[in-house]
Amino acid sequence: MEAFKLMRELKANFEQESIYLPREKGLNLLESTLENDKQISAKCRDAKVEDLWSLTSFFGYSTQTFVQAVNLLDRFLAMMKIQPKHLSCIAISCLHIAAKLVEEECNISSPPDLIRISQCKFSSTDLARMEKIISEKLNFQCKAVTAFTFLHLYHEITLLHTSERKSSMSLDKLEAQLKACLCRIVFSKAKPSVLALSLLAQEIEAIQSVDMLEIAQCIQRHLKIADGELLYWRELVAKCMTDYSSPECSKPDNKKLVWILSSRTAQNLHRSYYSVPELPTIPEGGWDESASEDSCEDMSCGEDSLSSDMEGPSSPPHFPQRPSALHSYRDPAYLGATCPF
Repeated sequence: MEAFKLMRELKANFEQESIYLPREKGLNLLESTLENDKQISAKCRDAKVEDLWSLTSFFGYSTQTFVQAVNLLDRFLAMMKIQPKHLSCIAISCLHIAAKLVEEECNISSPPDLIRISQCKFSSTDLARMEKIISEKLNFQCKAVTAFTFLHLYHEITLLHTSERKSSMSLDKLEAQLKACLCRIVFSKAKPSVLALSLLAQEIEAIQSVDMLEIAQCIQRHLKIADGELLYWRELVAKCMTDYSSPECSKPDNKKLVWILSSRTAQNLHRSYYSVPELPTIPEGGWDESASEDSCEDMSCGEDSLSSDMEGPSSPPHFPQRPSALHSYRDPAYLGATCPF
């Protein structure tokens, strides 16, 4: 009965996953955007996802919260025309939405804490308004079917049908590998079911389990995933894991962090937080009928006025400063040189 229930749940999620995929045209636009442009680039997006990983660890949020936040971020960026100065507010809003969907209410950090720890230049009111915009633009379909969903189902199914020791496959290791993949925008194009199966197959190959390999192949046939599609993503996953495991790769920690501040640092943070001007209210506009089908919807506002032009001032766009606290998370001296998986 348990096996039947899991397979039925697997099939139901498989039929729903396409609803929550980011628009591929929008992702392609992000990948083709140069860093000096006035739009979000893929590199800028990837850096922000790494920051979300660090914040997830800092506040003790689960992997599911992080994966949900990245899904919200990618879906929103793939359909909207965003200026870099708004990215921090959008990313933190996605994390807060995801936390409210996944975490226990007592464990959800307050908006002021999120803003203070991330050192972003917007207010709690801006955060609430951005959350509303994101939810509306995504048609309130916030709780998505993600690769995390499939990874847990695959893991349960595999352990249910194998006679090998349950400790032979670490779910924590699979989750860490999934988080590493999501820090690269290319994996946002993968179907969650295929990405999760690629990670599972990679781990099964590493532990050399014939029994588990047969189960993975059975799952593949059940979901009718083509061999070519699975092979393509397995190769990308393998390359990502190789790159991520190298000593040259800086990586966020995967443990809950404790932030210890000197009195001087705490005083500076306190002063800078309360001296930050509010992010101007972002006006919502309709789709630009004159734009091509491939263009993203504009969501623009000036830093000093509500009626600034879509492209912003003639000077180079202002990229929000990366949080100083988050920088320390990726410092090898702080984290150690070990890979979380």
